[in-house]
Amino acid sequence: MSLPTTIKQWVTAQDGLDNLTLTTAPLPTAGPGEVLVKITAVSINYRDTEVAMGLYNHHKATGGPAFTLVPCSDMCGTVVSSNSSLWKPGDRVLSIFNQTHLKGQLKAHHMKSGLGLPTPGVLTQYRTFPEYGIVKAPSYLPDVEAATLPVASLTAWMAINGMRPLGQAGGKGETVLIQGTGGVSIAGLQIAKASGAEVIITSSSDAKLEQAKKLGADKTINYRTIPDWDQEVLKMTDDEGVDIIFENGGASTLRKSFDCVAFGGLINSIGYLGGKQDPPGDRTNTNVLALKRNVTLKGLLNGPRDRLEEMLAFYEEHKITPVVDKVFKFEEAKEALKYLFQGGHFGKVVIKLD
Repeated sequence: MSLPTTIKQWVTAQDGLDNLTLTTAPLPTAGPGEVLVKITAVSINYRDTEVAMGLYNHHKATGGPAFTLVPCSDMCGTVVSSNSSLWKPGDRVLSIFNQTHLKGQLKAHHMKSGLGLPTPGVLTQYRTFPEYGIVKAPSYLPDVEAATLPVASLTAWMAINGMRPLGQAGGKGETVLIQGTGGVSIAGLQIAKASGAEVIITSSSDAKLEQAKKLGADKTINYRTIPDWDQEVLKMTDDEGVDIIFENGGASTLRKSFDCVAFGGLINSIGYLGGKQDPPGDRTNTNVLALKRNVTLKGLLNGPRDRLEEMLAFYEEHKITPVVDKVFKFEEAKEALKYLFQGGHFGKVVIKLD
């Protein structure tokens, strides 16, 4: 196929969503051990909005003075040129988030390879990747749905299985509490149900809770009408609590998560939509809260390539279809990021390229 000499890409100076700019750049060239990918779909995450607003600075490897870069980290695309024996033109591929995180525990040096900060992201028509920085896209999913898998779905997979050895995915007979109905949450709901777990999900919207029920949620809680939702969780579980929690609220929800997790349970610290600073009031130390119910509190930053491939095999086996809330055109990327930041979505928001 003939390739253009220049490409279009979005850039941010990390100075606000309104200042995202569509620019042109020379077509990149694949070096030794690299491939050139034509990007067909980009899934966006809350992290991408924080990067664009200059707020993603709580990691040393990605902090420092703001600079201009291409945002976003999730993509599906097609290899168009290859200097690798692993990939050939025509292969459909997905990006991995931290490009050098291939297996095992995440290390500080892996975060220096994160797509969309500190390295250039994927909101562009073409991008080169090292041969190890991509994986095969599921054949049963179209590009728009497949693009949602590398960050949201893998994060959800790690929340359920990250404490288990590779190849020993579980969940059957467990109870999972999922906060909210964003991308990670809905992926978690789908994975947990396919694994045989019982799922309780929370939202401030009855309409979204009804959507969650249609996807298999066993029990739902509207935290606006039931502010003491932790006590409701205990009632629903006969005071046992839940085995696994998707802790997406942060400062506004963590205390309640500690109060409704099962003895020996796992709280996955994933998001902080409720803030990064503790609210005034009860300042009981975290170590006391963890001791109270013999709890594991696990910070979660996506996962390695081998766990992504493990998850993709599970998706293929169960033919899980990711939930896409809305699709935007490439030229509407700014509007897409604003839409995601407003928080009204259910599932994933995707940008489709021509």
